[in-house]
Amino acid sequence: MQSIWIEKSVPLEGKVVVSSAKNAVLPIMAATLLTGETCTIHKMPRLSDVQAMVEVLNHLGSQTHMKYDTLTARCEGLVTEEAPYEAMRRLRASVLVMGPLLARFGKARLPLPGGCNIGVRPVDLHLKGFRALGAEITLGNGYVTATAPRLTGARIYLDFPSVGATENLLMAACLAKGTTILENAAKEPEIMDLGEMLMAMGAKIKGLGSDFLIIEGARQLSGVEYTPIPDRVEAGTFMVGAAMTGGNVLLQNVRCAHLRPVLAKLREAGATITEYPKSLRIKGSPKIHSVDIKSLPYPGFPTDMQPQMMALCCLGDGTSVITETVFENRFLHVGELKRMGADILIDDRSAVVKGVSQLQGTKVEAPDLRAGAALILAGLAAKGVTQIMGLEHIDRGYDRLEEKLRSLGASIERRDA
Repeated sequence: MQSIWIEKSVPLEGKVVVSSAKNAVLPIMAATLLTGETCTIHKMPRLSDVQAMVEVLNHLGSQTHMKYDTLTARCEGLVTEEAPYEAMRRLRASVLVMGPLLARFGKARLPLPGGCNIGVRPVDLHLKGFRALGAEITLGNGYVTATAPRLTGARIYLDFPSVGATENLLMAACLAKGTTILENAAKEPEIMDLGEMLMAMGAKIKGLGSDFLIIEGARQLSGVEYTPIPDRVEAGTFMVGAAMTGGNVLLQNVRCAHLRPVLAKLREAGATITEYPKSLRIKGSPKIHSVDIKSLPYPGFPTDMQPQMMALCCLGDGTSVITETVFENRFLHVGELKRMGADILIDDRSAVVKGVSQLQGTKVEAPDLRAGAALILAGLAAKGVTQIMGLEHIDRGYDRLEEKLRSLGASIERRDA
């Protein structure tokens, strides 16, 4: 078992290249199942979630090859319609293979997915949509099975703008007979990225970027060569690190339009941010101002940045109120931050954070992916040494995080615990 050790950091300075977005790459990988031709995906991040998805694709019958940061995948036919239990248990996004399997092969059998323990995140919206498209769904013994000779276009209203359900139904609709309309669809940049790839494969989609999608089904899709968008959450995490340490960091491979809520809150907290076409520079302030945050579906403040911003608010000059509306269990990091000296009170779906002058390094454990990032950021600003356990969560979503932080001057290393 390994852990990350961090000493209080000097101000982070330098430049870092942001990797491709985990939340864009995973559905893009699933979409390669929609065609029998070769798909080539460039700039793949080195993540355990990516490796788990490769295992899922290979198990199903896809032939994959990774060379440097380029993945090629070709699925001419299925070996099995049943996804592997172990990979599915580790990777919640693996449920995204259901739409492509059902649309192209007419059948799919999946164990109910795992992933971070940050909330219920049920697949009922996915299944409701598949039923509307004509699939027969059965649940039993921890598995969900879907069958349909061929899906048929339908009008589907999502009760909540679920990112995963939008992605799964968007992929399924691309090979359904007729027209599918998705109402109250999620609008995250990662969905737009998936849609751009699908259209490059020959799909006909209107309304990308809105909550009203129209998809004209095709008989088949072609192979594609594609590069996913940069990871806005990774970018945001480095930005918070610069703000917490009073640093000066240039982030390259960034789309500022995807970061508007995070940029606004960091400026409100006192950071100076200069935007460029494909990069940005952030300079921290000696004084961190407290800010109020409410997580919302895109284009609101992203729930995946809420724990990191809470770490920042722990050092604010007043009281911050952070409200979580997306996942009901996304305050699992609070107890660990309090072990480091943070003053936080939970009130239902809100956290009241009173800024303290100093955090104290200690041994903590990451309960989920973004909580792990928040604890690393807190460790950079904490007096003494911080040891962080639970690295399996962090490795799911951050590409060479310690290496990138060291390049900015951080004293951080991975050791055998």
